[in-house]
Amino acid sequence: MRHLLATLLLVCPLWAQAQAMRYAYPPPESGSDVRLNYYWELLQAALDATSPKWGPYVLQASPKVMNTGRAELLLTTATDISVMTRTTSVAREQALRPIRIPLDKGLTGYRLFLIKADTQAWTDPVRTLEQLQLLSIGQGATWVDTEILRANGFTVVTAPTYDLLLPMLDSKRFDLFSRGVNEISHELTSGSRVYPGLAIERKLLLYYPLPRYFFFPRTAEGERLAQRAEEGLRLLMKSGKFEKRYQIFKKSILSELHLSGRRVFKISNPLLPAETPLAERELWDTLEPELRARP
Repeated sequence: MRHLLATLLLVCPLWAQAQAMRYAYPPPESGSDVRLNYYWELLQAALDATSPKWGPYVLQASPKVMNTGRAELLLTTATDISVMTRTTSVAREQALRPIRIPLDKGLTGYRLFLIKADTQAWTDPVRTLEQLQLLSIGQGATWVDTEILRANGFTVVTAPTYDLLLPMLDSKRFDLFSRGVNEISHELTSGSRVYPGLAIERKLLLYYPLPRYFFFPRTAEGERLAQRAEEGLRLLMKSGKFEKRYQIFKKSILSELHLSGRRVFKISNPLLPAETPLAERELWDTLEPELRARP
């Protein structure tokens, strides 16, 4: 991963650096957390693409430690951070300025489960949504997923921070830890060093539409930062560079997962704003080839 403190421009004079557009994002939630690297690299590419028009920029993590709930609060007041990437909801879009381009083409909405390896037998017989709803699911207290799952009849056990969820799963405080396909492999690798009894559940996949966007403060400066980022993303899409980056990203995260033939359960997302671009099919990935059962 390239260093995300962008070189403002190799020939940029010092006076221009002071006027650089500053994109500060929340730091990783733990030292081994690389789940969001793809998104910050994508933003960097978008900002690079707009440098001829918009000029220099700085993209860097805030030095202040914060969980996702705290980050969202700070972003609403444009304090310490000026951008974050989160899944969307009506409330989030009212408080913050979204760029309505699904950055991972909806991959976050395809959910697998981290489990204790010795509980695989609990999910093997699951054939219906009602049977799946009998199992409890762990999630972060401020995550949009928590509200979605509860609205669909699931029992959700929450923790205030991400770091608490793996030990809770290990001690069987809940049955399943629902994770996006873009997150779960790394989390298993990292978590297994401390909790060797963890595994990825082998039979099931849960889906709900869940676009992940870049969000900015609803301030004049936040709007300016958002306009530049959106312009850059659309330039990447037009040139094919967005799709190329996405395909590399998808291949890297799905290569170790076994999606073929899984039993897929689709549920609704009542938190989606009316403006969600569901009809723009090119913005979404159905994963049909990956999910198709092999002969």
